[in-house]
Amino acid sequence: MDKYNFLELVSSIGIFMVLLLALFLITVKAKHRLSNWLFAFFVFTNAVDALKFLQREFPVNYINLEAFRWSIVYLVPASFYLYVLSVCYSNFRLKPKYLLHAIPFVAYNLYLMWGIYFVDRASKIDFINGMNDMPLMQFFQFLFEFLFQVYFIASFLVIRKSRTVYLENYTNPNISVLNVLYKITILYYVLHFIVLIRWLATFTFGLGEIRAWIVTLDGFAFLFCTCWYLFTALNNPEFFRGVDSELKPITEVVPKQKTSLLPVEEKNKKIKFLKDFMVEKEPYLDSSLTIQDLAEQVEMPVKDLSTLINLYMDKHFFDFVNEYRIEKAMQILKDPSQKELTVLEILYQVGFNSKSSFNTSFKKYTGKTPTDYRKQTL
Repeated sequence: MDKYNFLELVSSIGIFMVLLLALFLITVKAKHRLSNWLFAFFVFTNAVDALKFLQREFPVNYINLEAFRWSIVYLVPASFYLYVLSVCYSNFRLKPKYLLHAIPFVAYNLYLMWGIYFVDRASKIDFINGMNDMPLMQFFQFLFEFLFQVYFIASFLVIRKSRTVYLENYTNPNISVLNVLYKITILYYVLHFIVLIRWLATFTFGLGEIRAWIVTLDGFAFLFCTCWYLFTALNNPEFFRGVDSELKPITEVVPKQKTSLLPVEEKNKKIKFLKDFMVEKEPYLDSSLTIQDLAEQVEMPVKDLSTLINLYMDKHFFDFVNEYRIEKAMQILKDPSQKELTVLEILYQVGFNSKSSFNTSFKKYTGKTPTDYRKQTL
């Protein structure tokens, strides 16, 4: 089997798997359907772009369709960015303003109307043969690369911000899913980087053997990424619940000068009140506790409570609450009268909803696993 047949085989498998994944995401009943639909559109546009791997020569009988396929790539970075927003923010909804992201796609198709769509076959071929030397085409190529980099950076900033907000305002955040989203974003960039190498090889060496091998690598990478997307979908059927997009990191809400916010005496008084409340009322036993919930219980504005915990106590809300949960778990683990309780029962009892999260937090706080701690204290 030569590399062309190998490329066709690998690409065919990848395209079939992508289309199957897209169909699954569209039809599956899930809580966050918008995220599924956006991801389905993203992988579908990648499958359309991957059709190039099945072409050994230019499809002269389907010039208009091939030209339209070129324009699809202008929707790919934007669709991925919207997908990231939909995963990171629970209150994300599609709005008319998001149609602005389709402007490059529309502009490119308007350009193709003049040169390909509405002209005779001979004119189409002449236009295609000389389009790489046209300043406007070079502009569109530059525009695509510029947009890709902008959307890629924007996606990373959104993920980083949502992670910070999650830790500062929620307990039991599924950070592992955020890490998966990071990996998907990086993988997406790696695919694009291979495309950049292919462009460079074409410019430097022309349509030769080196470019052919890079195209083969590109096709194999496409299949690998498809398998990764499927693996992610199977292991994370429901991405985490997301954060409220109106919430901001504490560094954006308050000044950087801590000492100018509250007098030391007043600050210490509020910290003591909060700690006493946590011990007496045990609000941390609620596994879905958020900073908004706690603010209502202590009758304090959310902004002030967030400042108190994240800035003055120098802790994420996530760590602040989990410390009380761990302390409660430690009391139960060393209590002989409750030795019949399993670790799983204890973690649910103290407010955790994940065994891995409980084990990680417990070891971070005590240096031991829950099981080892129980053995040493009983």
